[in-house]
Amino acid sequence: MTSLLSRREFVEKSGLLVVGFAMSRSLRFAPGEDAPSSLPPAANQLDSWLSVAADGSVTVFSGKVELGTGVSTALRQIVAEELGVPFDRITWIQGDSDRTVDQGSTVGSQTVKRGGAQLRQAAAEARAALLELASPKLGAPVDSLIVANGVVSVRGANDRRVSFGELIGGKRFERAVTGKAKVKSPSEYSIVGKPMPRVELPAKMTGRHVYVHDVRVDGMLHGRVIRPASIGAKLLSVDDSALRDIGGARVVRKVDFLGVVAEREEDAINAAKVLKATWSESQTLPDERTLADVLIKLPATDRVSTDSGDVSASIARAAKKVSARYRWPFQMHASIGPSCAVADVKRDSATIWSSTQGAHALKGALAGFLGLPPESVHVIWTEGSGCYGHNGSDDAAADAALMSQLVGKPIRVQWSRADEHGWEPKGVAMVMDVSAGLDETGKIVGWDYAVWTPTHSSRPGGGAGSANLLAAQLTGAVPASRPSLGGDRNSRHTYTIPNTRVVAHLLESSPLRTSSFRGLGSPQNTFANESFMDELAVAAGVDPVEFRLRHLTDPRAIAVVRAAAKLANWQPRVSHSTTSAKGRGFGFVQYEGTEAYVAAAVDVDVDESAHSVRVTRACIAHDCGLIVNPNGLKNQIEGNVIQAISRTLKEQVSFDRSRVTSLDWRGYEILRFSEIPESIDIELINHPELPSVGAGEASTSPIPGAIANAIYDATGRRLRDVPLRI
Repeated sequence: MTSLLSRREFVEKSGLLVVGFAMSRSLRFAPGEDAPSSLPPAANQLDSWLSVAADGSVTVFSGKVELGTGVSTALRQIVAEELGVPFDRITWIQGDSDRTVDQGSTVGSQTVKRGGAQLRQAAAEARAALLELASPKLGAPVDSLIVANGVVSVRGANDRRVSFGELIGGKRFERAVTGKAKVKSPSEYSIVGKPMPRVELPAKMTGRHVYVHDVRVDGMLHGRVIRPASIGAKLLSVDDSALRDIGGARVVRKVDFLGVVAEREEDAINAAKVLKATWSESQTLPDERTLADVLIKLPATDRVSTDSGDVSASIARAAKKVSARYRWPFQMHASIGPSCAVADVKRDSATIWSSTQGAHALKGALAGFLGLPPESVHVIWTEGSGCYGHNGSDDAAADAALMSQLVGKPIRVQWSRADEHGWEPKGVAMVMDVSAGLDETGKIVGWDYAVWTPTHSSRPGGGAGSANLLAAQLTGAVPASRPSLGGDRNSRHTYTIPNTRVVAHLLESSPLRTSSFRGLGSPQNTFANESFMDELAVAAGVDPVEFRLRHLTDPRAIAVVRAAAKLANWQPRVSHSTTSAKGRGFGFVQYEGTEAYVAAAVDVDVDESAHSVRVTRACIAHDCGLIVNPNGLKNQIEGNVIQAISRTLKEQVSFDRSRVTSLDWRGYEILRFSEIPESIDIELINHPELPSVGAGEASTSPIPGAIANAIYDATGRRLRDVPLRI
């Protein structure tokens, strides 16, 4: 039996204490020290992507950033492979709005697929340019030259060679990225596809890594925001008399935005505690117990993603009919470290350090919010403590920027745990209804699916998008209406069913402010789809794995289902276990219908007397096309599985009629170290001949349904409301 340690026991027994802050290694800036502000570099120019120094080292400028997912390692592998330089000769600059190309936000498991493809093409263009420069120097045609380890040589004549540094070191390419440079064949790869230690981990494990929390600017003050007493409350009055005993503390206010600043952080914290503010009371939220009923009655726009055959008639004449409703609550990103940002706003310029997922989008949003031209705003990405989607990072940046503008000095704002839990944009609550019919052979003949969902994205951006910042809303901005996004992700299953209808009721509002959380609507929809597939398998009297295989035609889907079943040593079953509180469940998804294929088999122990469920083992089969870094991919799968277990069994935002009430880790539980599965076994199915597709968050989606199905296998009880509670 594996010995399970608490976090405290782990630290005590490991002999290593990694402190969560490193003041001696803080990233210190003097005012005006940052790079000149400008618009982002042009994506069609090679010099925007990389440069070669005189010593042959390469600097890469990436708009995609490291969020703890290992992408900075994988992207380095892609560039090193395509350019022909040693991996350790690459320096990485990422997420700087003035120095890196706008590649879009780092979201949706699209960094390797899209960002990697862009960097691969830029590296291929640079290699082609270097070969053209080397040809006259070596007196040989380009097609006779080869590249290895940052050196161009003549094939078969290794003494005729010239290094990258000698060819262009310190100079600009002055060349466009044409898209015509030939990239390497995967058969030539020696770096991509190989396990590579993650470059950012040693500094993190030894306390040397600089996080946004460590940034310091000369003359900087510390700020804290005083949040409204309830959602939608208005600030009526402020009594700052208690601040007289706190040296240097003062109030910062604009409309309903209220904060304090002080020279020392502890003074800012104390000032925020003692400041007396009077707010109007507001009750804008529904009764939490009736959330699902409220959601399905909100105004909505319907989007039909699939309507094939005669669904109603096929279900009406089916030999067996099954229907179910599944519910998913609001959830939090629950970043272990609260959000933080530093801003230095002057009369005609601004520099902001933020752990944002999208430095360029935040640049535009802050420009609009501060009333500055975009070219005068500089956002410097600095890593935070994980995000899992749109958490409080952008809002903390706006808090700091507004305070700096009002005070006239650089301001550092760090949210409290209550700030993070209460005011970050939430993961979306959803309701899913499914009905289906089976014929006499147990085949699905009709499938009718409906989902009610608010939008899964309220990210800030330029123009009207600045109103999505929390500070902007507190100062009077009204968010513009925008198309609903993400709620129908994976509402359309991957199975072959002749009569299928899928309708998304895209809600025009949400009781709580929502935005993207890992997987967007995919975990919710896949929970419903995969739970329902098991319900149909039971009705048909067929083993759940075999039932899925009977309704799959995509060879890659079939392969991952079989691989996961084999990895788990799956034994056929047609009904729940009656002799044991142990159960097994299965789930499958092709993420977004276009990305990674993932199948999962999980084992659970159920203790009904203690009302507890524990996942003891998870077996994952995963196909994302070409694998860049197997180690990094396994890290991502393991992290997603653990977080998905937490979301399935524990996580739920609590609220009353006025406010979020789950403001600490007691009120919002997450999985503990002692509750992590004893083993997470992973089989990676590599397809070097295929492009890489979105890989990371895909493994979140099949886990909730697999757990629900395992609980049914153990107990005979169908749980359809997340979190699943016995």
